[in-house]
Amino acid sequence: MSLSITTTYAGEFAGKYVSAALLSAPTIENGGVEILPNIKFKQVMQKIGTDDILKDATCDFTATSTVTLTERILQVKDLQVNMELCKKDFHNTWQGIEQGYSSFDVLPKSFADYLIGYAASKVAAKNETNFWRGATGTTGEYDGIMTQVAVDAALPAAQEVTGTTVTAANVIDELGKIVDAIPSAVYGKDDLHIYISQNIARAYVRALGGFGASGLGANGTNAMGTQWYNNGSLSFDGVKLFVGNGLADNTALAAEKSNLFFGCSLLSDLNEVRVLDMSDLDGSNNVRVIMRMAAGAQYANVEDLVTYGITNSAN
Repeated sequence: MSLSITTTYAGEFAGKYVSAALLSAPTIENGGVEILPNIKFKQVMQKIGTDDILKDATCDFTATSTVTLTERILQVKDLQVNMELCKKDFHNTWQGIEQGYSSFDVLPKSFADYLIGYAASKVAAKNETNFWRGATGTTGEYDGIMTQVAVDAALPAAQEVTGTTVTAANVIDELGKIVDAIPSAVYGKDDLHIYISQNIARAYVRALGGFGASGLGANGTNAMGTQWYNNGSLSFDGVKLFVGNGLADNTALAAEKSNLFFGCSLLSDLNEVRVLDMSDLDGSNNVRVIMRMAAGAQYANVEDLVTYGITNSAN
């Protein structure tokens, strides 16, 4: 009688592991965007537009505006993780005792737990990049926000800010260009953020520490020099900054949080996380790790976005 793994990460716990994989991406986990779960294929986002609705009064009912309904589609892409390893490889490790003394091995439970967590963390890291700059034509990726906006002809040219290599010496000026390009209808909104890449964030923190040509003086913020920053929140000209770890260097996006969406199949029947012992199935000594999920990104109104450092091929 052969021994096999009795723990299967399916059913109730599948959602928890896929949640870790999908929602642990920093932009998503830290509340930078809206989350739309339980999408099997597509979700339609309706947009309403009007011209000037306030007109001079009359005694009759006269339509004062033309209402235009348009839509954007958030379509998720099915993704998977398939890994296989041989139980024999653990004979001489510190976990070997967990396999038992029989010639028919089981995968060490502690390693099985670790393997699931490791796979989830790798998926989360990839998902962070996918959300911002993935390309659906590349395996394991879907079209990210910056990928989509770069080919959207409706993006106003005035809201496409030319980027450069950002340093502590020029970051104040470059962030100022982004703020200047924010539409008046969006500026001042509570959920408005400038999503910045890591290198822009580092340059901004250093600039606020002083010792540079940014006009802040040698002592920097609160006269603390480069000791001022303690991983707290950042803002620029009253606009909140959000570090999008998946953004490419020297890129940024000004947007309302309510205008950016991450869609996934979480809690739907597309989710599947399993550790399968193949001994009973094909007589091999292998164990397979399988994860299945679906994810996608979308924005609602491109007219309310400001890009930095990307070239819009449609304009």
